[in-house]
Amino acid sequence: MKKTKKSKTEESINCFECKTQSHCCRFGAWIDLEEAKKILSLGIKGDFFHLEIDKDFPSGYCVGTSYEDNPCSFLGSDGLCAIHKVSYRHKPKTCKEFPYENKKLSPFVDVLCAEFKSRARKRKNRAKKAVHCRK
Repeated sequence: MKKTKKSKTEESINCFECKTQSHCCRFGAWIDLEEAKKILSLGIKGDFFHLEIDKDFPSGYCVGTSYEDNPCSFLGSDGLCAIHKVSYRHKPKTCKEFPYENKKLSPFVDVLCAEFKSRARKRKNRAKKAVHCRK
């Protein structure tokens, strides 16, 4: 039986296997405005930026957790999420679901997900070894 190659959208990523769990937070995230309001009401240190209309979010609005190319404003110097420290249930949905968006791997997975990059490197090395062995 021939193995079929999994596409980027079919691959499964387990964030608990990741050695650098805050790597995906280095450019922040877009979250629903209502989630942002709940987080603000908890008094967690961090800021929101760039309110935008976006019908893909339940409220119809989203806000960013970082300014331009800076890390998420809720990412502590210890590399841990300040929201997650208070309660995982308050962590924004987009953060909980990353590296997935709408049940498919995010188009940014190869940039932001260290686990995905690690697997891609391993696949590339295996492919090189296989080519080398055939020679």
